[in-house]
Amino acid sequence: MYTDVVMDHFVNPRNVGRLENPDGFASIKSDIHGDQVDMYIRVEDNRLSEVRILAFGCVAAIASTSITSEIATGLTLEEAEAIAEEDVERALGGLPEGKLECSVLAPKALRQAIADYRSKADGPCTTEAGSDQGAG
Repeated sequence: MYTDVVMDHFVNPRNVGRLENPDGFASIKSDIHGDQVDMYIRVEDNRLSEVRILAFGCVAAIASTSITSEIATGLTLEEAEAIAEEDVERALGGLPEGKLECSVLAPKALRQAIADYRSKADGPCTTEAGSDQGAG
């Protein structure tokens, strides 16, 4: 049976929708159940100022994604990266056996969205002007 917190986040998921021009984005699909999570983030001063989600899947996947978006909003990037699957399950008040694998998608998507942001923030590698290293 699902907890009241799980059911609330399933029936009324928070932060749903795409984020125009996100600072970071990730999309993860489960090979096991086919659940999918899309996560969009906006970063200001090294903090997640906005987290938006689109989730398709079972009760546990949707509820986990919703609560992860709530937990992560306002955290520093490092704090958000440290959100573990167990933290999500604990915030939901537990999940039935066999549904734990559905809760891992959201924290993974969050970490990937942060990695996407960092890859953009670092910018492309450039060589000195006039250098033709690597050409050929």
